[in-house]
Amino acid sequence: MRPAAARVLLGAFAVAVVADLVSQAVGSDTGHLLVKPLLMPLLAAHAAARGGPRLLVVALLLGWAGDVLLLSDADPAFLAGMGSFAAGHVCYLVLFARHGRPRARGALLAGGYGLVLVTTVALLWPGLPAGLRVPVVGYSLLLTAMAYGATRLGRVAGLGGALFLLSDMLIATGVADWPQLPRPDFWIMLTYAAGQYLLVRGVADTLAAPSVPTAAYGEVRSTTP
Repeated sequence: MRPAAARVLLGAFAVAVVADLVSQAVGSDTGHLLVKPLLMPLLAAHAAARGGPRLLVVALLLGWAGDVLLLSDADPAFLAGMGSFAAGHVCYLVLFARHGRPRARGALLAGGYGLVLVTTVALLWPGLPAGLRVPVVGYSLLLTAMAYGATRLGRVAGLGGALFLLSDMLIATGVADWPQLPRPDFWIMLTYAAGQYLLVRGVADTLAAPSVPTAAYGEVRSTTP
């Protein structure tokens, strides 16, 4: 673990997030194009500097690839970006399965996420382009599973998964031509950046807990008196 480097990288990530949000707020496409590709590499470097699991770093870098691809408005780039994020969700799901624990009222929570998924897909379906309907449904299923799986790591990671889900739902409403909030990309990036950070924080908190072997997070501590 390199705490000094991790703090510097987290600070750089925070500065980049603020710069991107300001660019969105003032309508600067150039600023967004320059800053957005920096976000996930900085967060991934922060996670790596803390000794984070390889799957976490890979998930973040797949998010970076998706971010870059989604800078294009072309349908092939959108599908490729969605595929990259989907691969990242698979990494998260494996990570949550390895280190998560069953939560109280887990079945109730799973039912709630399932209801959100079915309702959202049903409402969005008529407005989605025909060629994107099946991929969006498949991606939504994987995304919802990731958001629910994050709850196995506690409230922080669970909130991160929920914000990631909300961010992608905002994107989907734009694709389906629903009425949008002012500066919709601002809210998309705010929820996305916060969600990814909270997932990283949630993983770190879980793996640093005494009941979890800290060696899995790159740090070995003796428990011998």
